[in-house]
Amino acid sequence: MDKKAKKRLEVIKKKLSTLRPRLAGSKQQADDPEETKALEEEIAALEAEAEKLRAS
Repeated sequence: MDKKAKKRLEVIKKKLSTLRPRLAGSKQQADDPEETKALEEEIAALEAEAEKLRAS
């Protein structure tokens, strides 16, 4: 894994650490179901990218 991939992985981890609590809060207070869906999709995309980076 090169420096660029490691840095991207760090950025993804940091972003996920902020998105997961937001998703939990969004699920508890279901005012906007679109927000919950968007957060779930963004988390899934970031996790997939992180897995791809780890595999390379």
